[in-house]
Amino acid sequence: MRRTAPSRLSLSELQRRAQLTRTSADIDEGATPTLRDLTETLVFSPGDGRIWLNDQRIVLWRSSTYGALRRELIASLGHEQARSLLTRVGFAAGVRDAELVLNMWPDSDAANLFHAGPRMHKLEGIVRPETISFEFDIAKGDFFADFWWHDSSEDDEHIAAFGVGTEPACWMQVGYASGYATAFMGKMIVYREVACRSSGADACRITGRPAEHWDNADDDLRYFATDASAAHVRRTLVPVVSEISRRTSSSGSRDGLPGETGRPELIGISSSFSTARHLIERVAPTQATVLFTGASGVGKELFAQTLHSISPRAARPFIAINCAAIPDTLIESELFGVERGAFTGASSSRPGRFERAAGGTLFLDEIASLSFVAQGKLLRALQERCIERVGGTKVIPVDVRVVAATNVSLRDEVAAGRFREDLYFRLNVFPITLPPLKDRRDDIPLLMEAFLKRYCILHNRDVPGFTPKAVQTLLQYDFPGNIRELQNLVERGVIMTGPDEPIDLHHLFRSGELLALQVLSLGDSGKLIEAAQPSEESTRRASPSSKKASNTDSQRPSGKEAAEYRRALVSARYNVAEAARRLGLTRAQLAYRLKRHGLL
Repeated sequence: MRRTAPSRLSLSELQRRAQLTRTSADIDEGATPTLRDLTETLVFSPGDGRIWLNDQRIVLWRSSTYGALRRELIASLGHEQARSLLTRVGFAAGVRDAELVLNMWPDSDAANLFHAGPRMHKLEGIVRPETISFEFDIAKGDFFADFWWHDSSEDDEHIAAFGVGTEPACWMQVGYASGYATAFMGKMIVYREVACRSSGADACRITGRPAEHWDNADDDLRYFATDASAAHVRRTLVPVVSEISRRTSSSGSRDGLPGETGRPELIGISSSFSTARHLIERVAPTQATVLFTGASGVGKELFAQTLHSISPRAARPFIAINCAAIPDTLIESELFGVERGAFTGASSSRPGRFERAAGGTLFLDEIASLSFVAQGKLLRALQERCIERVGGTKVIPVDVRVVAATNVSLRDEVAAGRFREDLYFRLNVFPITLPPLKDRRDDIPLLMEAFLKRYCILHNRDVPGFTPKAVQTLLQYDFPGNIRELQNLVERGVIMTGPDEPIDLHHLFRSGELLALQVLSLGDSGKLIEAAQPSEESTRRASPSSKKASNTDSQRPSGKEAAEYRRALVSARYNVAEAARRLGLTRAQLAYRLKRHGLL
């Protein structure tokens, strides 16, 4: 399902009509997402050295640094190759920003979402765009855009390095505009710079059309592919961005869910996660014993399942056992099996985990909890590759790959005399340390999205997403329970939210979590200000359970609340987004409450 839009809608005409009833400031603030909406998604976290644009990490660097990189690329690769590279980087950035806007404001008008692209370009300090003409019809595939670009940072750096020449130089910006529009339209949109300060014009000017509407479109398309082939762009790039547009338009989230295909799926893009993923891919084809270490809740069993699924043993069983959950008296029979009559109650023979995992993988979780006696018998099984059932006399050869996991340091356990040194060295053939979630914050947005989709399906809920404040807080939270805690928080939020209500802080943090965070955001003056983060006590006060006694919860709408919302709505000239800001709410929250009171 694609987003629909009025036929031949022109933003310039829309603004001219709006001037009859509103000031220019109101026009800018009335089209969600407004520039203020976008700035609210920009958060600075000096404590851990990260800057976030909603759920995407960004980097603040000098324009001169980009200029130096650009000069090096041109010197190393040549003019054409450097232009192609920067155009592709800009295209990818435009697609990502389109995804962000579609995910954050899925119910906004298509024209306003298109207009958010130039606003984000301005917010990111790249250029100051001015709309000349902008018309599109998604259903028909029609698109035409014409913009002035003022104060282009890319031009500034190009002119400083090479002076004024004969060709346009806003390569990355043209790629960005093309990627943003292509992601929305589901077809290749090409922007062409028809005037540029780098070639002597007073200001830059770009025009965007579908690729098939340009004369000599191949001259532009060759910069969008690594092999400089326009045919390659049409064959591979357009279907990809078309799929992005389809997915974000219909569901507001990425496809894919851990485990929904029947195979384990690891989710992450951070460097520490990628390192661990690379290691399991390296060891998977071998028969080596693998030892996963890491704090509780980091996903050691999921990594072990993934290791098994990409190994030559994937068609054979994956058998897991939690060593801490088995009493010492039973651990031997669980691992090696038991013969009939071996002890009281052994009425029949049964195989152990080693035999059940024949040809496959045996996962030993929390292996440090094994007793010394059990450690000795496990060591013999690993060395001899054969076992004996409890009460049996027959030696049974086993072909099993052993993968172990622990949340404590086995080296420290050996030094303390609680773990056999010879078993430690037998297990420590290929160690892989899994990072805690606080060390892979770039993965938090992806995990939030995957868990939200999973629990909406599981609990039959339709949750539009998270509020900006909830996203900001989760990105800064330390997660002592790691991925398991994030999973529980998202499930709790899905259960607590009302119909069409996004997940907010009071839905997530309800059991004494500490939220002492230092976060900076852009104020109305454009300066960085400290963004207030809720304390444990204020979060409890905001939760519906703590308001039960005062009878002011949404269970029973009051006339006083309705009057307050009505006054805010009238004061904001029935602009719901502006009224929500004045009340300290998100637009979705206020819209829900207005509907509940019959005001919308």
